Formats: sequence, structure tokens, C-alpha cells
Amino acid sequence: MTRPILVLAAALVARGAAAQRVVAAAPDTVVVAADTVVRLRPISAAWRSLLLPGWGQAATGRAVTGALFVAWEGTTLYMMWKARTEAEYFEESGIPGAGGKRQEEEDWLVLLVFNHLFAAAEAFVAGHLQDFPEELEIRAVPGGIGARLPLPR
Repeated sequence: MTRPILVLAAALVARGAAAQRVVAAAPDTVVVAADTVVRLRPISAAWRSLLLPGWGQAATGRAVTGALFVAWEGTTLYMMWKARTEAEYFEESGIPGAGGKRQEEEDWLVLLVFNHLFAAAEAFVAGHLQDFPEELEIRAVPGGIGARLPLPR
């Protein structure tokens, strides 16, 4: 009974040694899985950008677009704060025009909400287009505009 177990153990050890020799023979060879890219679902990207504009874009590989949404978010927050501070100053010092500053604050709030919604919609579309090839070329041709899109084989 112990002899078949010893034969099996010896075969496994020999197989492991042979596998090590194959790996040692080709150290520069890298085996990559068929699909190593992790895709984000479009609805997940939309929820991320609804929570924090630019997050869904960054997660789908569109870092520049995400940075633009973050920059606009910062701009709208700063301008809301500035309009609120000016309105409070106008009210405290009795200068007319505090109502206009309150309206300006509300306008910036609308732009802030719009930024969140637009970022979510853009991230949703970017989630659907993650695997779209980037090699799309548009050029002028005789008689109009032509587009060429190489398709995978």
C-alpha cells in the first residue's frame, strides 16, 4: 500500500521539478490572462459621479474628464461661499443688494446640482463605451467626411 503512495509522491515531485525547469528556461516570458481589464458597470460609474463628480470618469479611465468635473465642482463651491459671504456682509452693513447676492448664491447652487447630474450622465455613457476602440479616425475625403474604424479580428 505504501509503494503506490511513494510512486505517486515521486511523480508529483518530478512534475514540479520539470515545471520549475520550464519556468527557469524562459524567465522573460510573461503569461497574461485573456482579459485582465476590470470593467466598471455603467450604473456604478454613474452613481460614483453622482456622489462625487469625476470619480466615475476616473474609474472608467477618463482621468482628464474627471479632473474637469472636479475643477468645476471646486469652482461652484467657492463661488457659492463667496456669494454667501458677500450677502452676509451687505446685510450686516446695510448696503442694498443683499437680495441679488442671495440670488447669485442660488444660481451657483443650481450649477452645482447640474454638475452632479451631468457628471453622472457622462460617466454612464463612458461606462458603456469603455471597450470602444480609440482608433477612430475622421478625415475629409472627396465629396464629404469619412470615418474609419478598425474592428478587432
